Order: sequence, then C-alpha cells, then structure tokens
Amino acid sequence: MTEASPSFVKLAMRNMVRKGRQSLFHFGLTAAGLTGVLLLLAWFARPVVPG
Repeated sequence: MTEASPSFVKLAMRNMVRKGRQSLFHFGLTAAGLTGVLLLLAWFARPVVPG
C-alpha cells in the first residue's frame, strides 16, 4: 500500500507549529476581522422598534 500525501489539516498544523508567533498573529487578525464584519452586519441589519 502506498503512503498517501499528508492532508491539508496536517500540513496546516505542521506549518502553524513551525511558524509559531506569526501564525498566531495572523489567526488573531482573522478572528478580529471576522468579528468586526459580523458586528457591522448586526448593527446595520438591526430591527427598528417603533416607540
């Protein structure tokens, strides 16, 4: 049986371990950006309650 090439998840994990701090920084930026986009969408799509 031939050895299969490593999966994308294994490659990504290996890369993250190798790059360390830079990888965590990029993950943090991505998480902050996604949170910001979701908050903006929630703000602009909020219901207007008459009162």
